[in-house]
Amino acid sequence: MRLTDFQALSFDCYGTLIDWEAGLAAMLTPWARSVGLDLDEETLLAAYSRHEAAAEAGHPLEPYPEILARSMRALGRELGCPVGPDDARRLACSVPDWPAFADSADALAMLSQRFRLIILSNVDRASFAASNGRLGVRFSAVITAQDAGSYKPSPRNFETLLAVAARLGVGDGRLLHVAQSLFHDHVPARQAGLPTVWINRRTGRPGWGATPAPPDPVIPDWEFPSMAALADAVAAEIA
Repeated sequence: MRLTDFQALSFDCYGTLIDWEAGLAAMLTPWARSVGLDLDEETLLAAYSRHEAAAEAGHPLEPYPEILARSMRALGRELGCPVGPDDARRLACSVPDWPAFADSADALAMLSQRFRLIILSNVDRASFAASNGRLGVRFSAVITAQDAGSYKPSPRNFETLLAVAARLGVGDGRLLHVAQSLFHDHVPARQAGLPTVWINRRTGRPGWGATPAPPDPVIPDWEFPSMAALADAVAAEIA
């Protein structure tokens, strides 16, 4: 396979295009300090990841801001520290403030000249709309957890993606899924028959950060450390 064999690219957003670990840490770290917890950022993110995955699996119809608040309260209970209503609300309302990775907008602009671009995101429509302005491109379709009625890694999200791609005229086997999380994206995407690109934003860092470890071994078809590197690889094929 060549990258340029595909007609469309579907993207996870948070973790791949938007720096969700930075966004989460900006809320969780000050809270941890305020309640006297001496935990580094990686430890906090890893602990939080378990609760968000459980909240999404157990409450698939809740909007993402409610998932964030629920997950933070569960984290507080695990750590034996209070999470007040204001703490939970600040995290729930923080998605519009989460920064884009520095290379996301330019890479998407380049890729949009060659491919249809689709978002498959574990948030709600309002949260993604706020982030979309940071990315600078118009997507051919946006599919959120609110649209699918479930959160990744549910197969339902990828069934929805394939149906949307077909309506856009993307041929069988011509959709390539691009994502950071092996847990949320690569394992279920491969189960759905999709080839994948791993944007390994944690290259050189230990652990899984704000995502749980993948439940099954998975080998993406391509791996790049950044969106810029993916765009460069496409440009090299075109050249």
